[in-house]
Parts: sequence; C-alpha cells; structure tokens
Amino acid sequence: MNTELLGIIATYLLTLIIAIPLGKYLAKVFAGEKVWTDFLKPLETGIFKLAGINANEEMNWKQHMKALLTINLVWLIYGFFVLMNQDKLPLNPDGNPGMTPDLSFNTVISFVVNCDLQHYSGESGVTYLTQHFVVMFLQFVSAATGIAAAIVFFKAFRDKTTTQIGNFWDFFVKSITRLLLPLSLVIALILAFNGTPSSYEGKDQFISVEGDTVSVSRGPAAAMIAIKHLGTNGGGWFGVNSAHPLENPNYLTTMVELIAQVIIPIAMVIAFGIFIRRRKLSWMIFGVMTIGMLLLLIPTISSELGGNPALAKMGISQSTGAMEGKEMRFGPAISAYWSTVTTVISTGSVNSMHDSNMPLTGLWEMLAMMINAFYGGCGVGIMNYFIYLIIAVFIAGLMVGRTPEFLGHKVEAREIKIAAIISLLSPFLILAGTALASYVFINYSDAAWAVQPQNWLNNPGSHGFSEMLYEMTSSNANNGSGFEGLADNNVFWNISTGFVLLLGRFLPIIGPIAIAGLLAAKKYIPETSGTLKTDTLTFSVMTFAVIVVLNALSYFPVLTLGPLAEYFTLYK
Repeated sequence: MNTELLGIIATYLLTLIIAIPLGKYLAKVFAGEKVWTDFLKPLETGIFKLAGINANEEMNWKQHMKALLTINLVWLIYGFFVLMNQDKLPLNPDGNPGMTPDLSFNTVISFVVNCDLQHYSGESGVTYLTQHFVVMFLQFVSAATGIAAAIVFFKAFRDKTTTQIGNFWDFFVKSITRLLLPLSLVIALILAFNGTPSSYEGKDQFISVEGDTVSVSRGPAAAMIAIKHLGTNGGGWFGVNSAHPLENPNYLTTMVELIAQVIIPIAMVIAFGIFIRRRKLSWMIFGVMTIGMLLLLIPTISSELGGNPALAKMGISQSTGAMEGKEMRFGPAISAYWSTVTTVISTGSVNSMHDSNMPLTGLWEMLAMMINAFYGGCGVGIMNYFIYLIIAVFIAGLMVGRTPEFLGHKVEAREIKIAAIISLLSPFLILAGTALASYVFINYSDAAWAVQPQNWLNNPGSHGFSEMLYEMTSSNANNGSGFEGLADNNVFWNISTGFVLLLGRFLPIIGPIAIAGLLAAKKYIPETSGTLKTDTLTFSVMTFAVIVVLNALSYFPVLTLGPLAEYFTLYK
C-alpha cells in the first residue's frame, strides 16, 4: 500500500521538477528571448518561406481566430477523405479496411480537436499510413493549435493597451519545433527501449499461457504513444490503449506516460505568470488547480483501494483493492492516479478500464471533465480556467461595489456575456446530448437501424445511463476516454458526438481569446488601493467557490441519476 502511494507521490514530484523549468523556458521562447533552441531558427524560417508566411506580421484577435479556424478546416477535410480510402493506400500490411463515412467524420473531427475519441479499435481500425499522416500529424498540430491559442491569450495581457497580439503562425510553428518534437523524441526513445514496438512489420504470432496461438499487431507505435500523451491527445495505437503490454510495458513507462501528459498543462500556467510579468498570479492559479485535482484524486484512490462492497458481502477478500478492469502489473493506486490525471487533463488515455471502476470513481472522472479547468489540455486548460476567473471578477466587483477589473482593464457587459455563454455551453452540450441519447434509447429502442438503440448498452440501469453521460461529457471536454460498455460505432453516436466535439473545442477557444482581445484594446487603468487584486489567496478562494457552485448547479442532478444511484445500489 505505502509503496503504491509513494509511486504516485514520486510521479507527481517528478512532473513538477520538469514542468516548472519548462514553463520558464516556454515564456522565454514565445517572448522572443534567447534560448538554447535558437539553432532551430533557420528551420522555422524555411517553413515560413515555403508557406509564404510573414511571421513578423502582427495580428489582432480576429485575425488569429481566422487563421486558426481556416487551417483546422483544411485538416478536417484532408483527414476525412484519407481515412475513408485508407484501404487503397500503401503501408497496410494487416489489410485494414477503409472507414465508413460516419466513422471517418467522427474520427477526423476527434483528432482535429485534440480529443482522439476512438470509435474504432486502434490496431485494426487504421493503417500504418493513416496512423502517421492523419493520426500522428493531427496529434502534433492539434496540440500546437491549443498552445498557440494560449500564447495569443498571454500576449493580450502582456502590454498595457494593444490590438496587435503577435502572429499565430509563429506561435504555432514554434510550439512544434521548440517543444513537441524534441520532447516526443525523448519519450519515444524511452518507450522503444522498454519494449514498445517501433517497426513497420505486420502482425506477429505467439503462444499464450493458455496454449492458444494469438496474432498481435505491431508497427511504429512508440512515436505515436509519445505525442498522444505529451500533446494531451489520448487515443491509443492499440484498442485497449495504455493497458496494452506493448503500449505501456511496465511501471517505468507508466510513470513516463503520466509525466508526459501533465508537464505541458502545468508549464503553461507557470509560463503565463512569467510572460505577463505577474508570477504570483500564475502560482495562485496553479494552487487552485492543484487543490481541485487533489480533491478529485484522493477520493478516487480511496474508492479503488477500498474494493467493491458487493463482493465484500460475499466474503471475497479484496486485499489489493478493486481489481476488475485493471492490470496486475500496475495495481489500483497508480490506475486511480491515471484515471484522475487523464480526465482532469484532456488526455483521455487509460491504463485500466474506466467502465469497471467503482461508481464514485466514475463520478469523479466525469466531474473532472465537466469542470475541465484543473490543469486542462495543452494551452486550453488555462483558457477554460480564465472563464471562471472572469465570472469571479464580475461577482467580486459587484460585492465590493466597484466596476470589475482584470489586470488593469475594465470588465464590462460584453466580456461578461461572452463568459456566461461559454460557461453555459458545456452543460448544454453534455445534458442535451445525454437527454437526446436517452430519449432515443427508450422510445426508439427497436428502430430498424444498422445498430438498434436497444443494443447500445452492455449494462442496464444507472450504469448504462452513466455510459451515455460519460460519452457526451468526454466529447465536450475533448477528452476521448470512455465507458466502453457503450456500443458507440454507429451513425447516432458518430454524428452526435462529432458535433459536440467541434462545438466543445472551438467555442471555448474563441470565447477567451475574444475577451482577452477586447480587454487588451481598452485603456489601461493603473492599480490603486481600491483595485480588486486577482493574485491573492482571498480571490483564489473566490474563484474556486465559483467553480464549485457553477458545476454543482449544472451537473448534480444528472450525476445523481448515474454514478450516485449506482453507488447506493451496492449497499442494498
């Protein structure tokens, strides 16, 4: 027990040891200061010349968003047609078929929006070519998109009053050349030397312990697994993700993959304070995020180590905790830490089956994705937190009878309206999507579809409801993990979650960038003794209270119908 808990503590401390200096490095890179990776400037200059881009041309926030949305649309169209026709393209030694239009629609959107929700099994659903030139390509550029958007957000608050906030393409390319590529190379090498495949050979056969002949897929998996975690993408080369012994061979690779998916989200928070010259603010934000993460992690570990009360009633010993759906080589403690990290951050990779977790663990996983601001994904995590922060500024301003201000700029009706719309978007997409799925499941269960709604769920009652709720929540949070008892590869789930993925990704990026751009253009107001300070412990507590209250009001009823109802059935 103590050894397992020490593994969690060591993993998190190593994460901080890497993330904090990485944050300082990122602040220097995007501020244009000298760093050791400046030798890559000729490569970046060559990319800009080849693409016909003037990386020194300043943009306003609208031009940034136009560039971001345009290039993402190009990737979406490109990936859609390649996935449908992958069976006709080379590098397909296992003869995997092309995707149906609805599955291709869902898959390409999922990877474009940094979600990697997989309604297909990794090794049999895509070919080596599409793993490289669609999946891995999108894992790099979707992560870079989020980081570049965050730097636009940072830039808006660096100067006192401005409408010119850098160049999107400069931020985007540097995110790849100075951060994602070098770190991915290091992580991929560690994985490859620990047994993760890195070849272009087809399936191989081996004799299992039971004496069966089993065919196992291989391929250049190590590189994909590196960027899937570093870029908080998720997904998996293999169908069972990082529970697979080739995708995650041992405890060392587990630690590496856990560290990889957390370092950039934490580093971006640290970089924010350094970049805008308000370090105390970034540490306060980091403190709130960390407390929120711990409040989700501690009960998750307790739930999984405590075992299943239904089994305990039968006199079955559970000295190692709740082991259903978990790998013996990991155990429940590090699996609980992984399930918290992967849902707090929008990675969505798994080293155990979330559908088999205890009911309260499922609740904490869904709540982490519903909040989606405790560290969060690459770049977008701090922007999601900013929406809560602006609402807290507004409420605090009303409480003290002053016009709300943030970093020397008045927060007025237009900014609050945008923040309110974005804060209501997630509950609407999650609850409306789950309600629609439940309505179809109940009222059209025997509809003459290729997959009848009555066959969607492998589990009845409240857990089946949780499977549908989790799917919509994961899609909205651009997470990608799932309660895999849900049969999701059908037209209804492919199309419905595809639209949730798009709206859940881009509107929460556009909203904070718009607010930041509008505030940056306003006249700077010097701080006085009466200015509401946002880098204090009191205001941090206020922000945390806003996060708790907004999410409790939005999601408590639906969580009661799902994981809470299932939890109480165990104690009948």
